[in-house]
Amino acid sequence: MEDAKIVEQFLKRDESAIANVADKYGSRLRRIANNILADPAEAEECENDTYMEAWKSIPPHEPKDYLFTYLARIIRNISLDLCRRRSRLKRSAILTELTEEIEQCIPSPNDTDCQLEGILLGEIVSTFLKKLPEEKRKVFLRRYWYLDSIADISLHFSLSESKVKTMLFRCRNELRVYLIKEGYTI
Repeated sequence: MEDAKIVEQFLKRDESAIANVADKYGSRLRRIANNILADPAEAEECENDTYMEAWKSIPPHEPKDYLFTYLARIIRNISLDLCRRRSRLKRSAILTELTEEIEQCIPSPNDTDCQLEGILLGEIVSTFLKKLPEEKRKVFLRRYWYLDSIADISLHFSLSESKVKTMLFRCRNELRVYLIKEGYTI
């Protein structure tokens, strides 16, 4: 079923919208949650919470052209919140690794000015990503948005793991240079 029709079902408050979105995107959404939580049961719970959140938020929003992205953002946020609650004292190794990688090219939000510039930073990063070749952009997003492992990315794109690591390293360096050029202090 097309995304626009599913969104119309949400707007009409037709409960079959949830079943249709689960059929179309359920496994992909669970995968995002499982990449963050490494627990299939909790990933499934996050998937259900995502459907509930979509049910509550779609009437004011109409993500007809970007339904999966909309749902992916919701499940990612729910999963990250659960991960933070679950491991307040002990951070997940994958999140620590990814945070350390990306921290090298993103300014630290230590003061109020940095926090207020978050929206502008997001726009600048989006502009940077749009300028990347499609394959590099997709690899970057799979790693830092969907939190896929290097092995999963290499399988998905039919690339060697060393090629993926090199590509990500170069993208982070390019992002660092781009942010400095845009006036951000790293």
